[in-house]
Amino acid sequence: MITYSIASKEHIPQILELYKQLLPDEIPIAIDKANEIWEKIEQNGIKYFIATDNDLVVSTCYLAIIPNLTRGGRSNGFIENVVTDKNYRRMGIAKKTIDMAVKYAQKQNCYKIVLQSGYDREENHAFYEKCGFNGNSKRAFEKRL
Repeated sequence: MITYSIASKEHIPQILELYKQLLPDEIPIAIDKANEIWEKIEQNGIKYFIATDNDLVVSTCYLAIIPNLTRGGRSNGFIENVVTDKNYRRMGIAKKTIDMAVKYAQKQNCYKIVLQSGYDREENHAFYEKCGFNGNSKRAFEKRL
């Protein structure tokens, strides 16, 4: 049975394992470093949302809420690193995980949520649009450092 929740530090190893499917060419960070980063994640109010099947993390995304001086002081949310285990795709799990992040952002009085996806991942773009995100409302620019 799939359950949905906000991740805790104990979920780090499984989230890192899931990220191997998201970024197969990237060497995962060491668990010690991940634990250090998790402390910063918690201090900054970033939330990782997960779906689990019998305590196995099968889907995740994170939401960062960014304070804002416009829009009446309402924050905006930023979702990234959406991934679902290849054996659990096309079951509605990722949508429910994203929906959980969206509902959390609404409770935090965000006026919008931005979700970033790789430019060439067209199948994912169609999925995000089905989740209510508009892929044509803004244009993102990035500078890799």
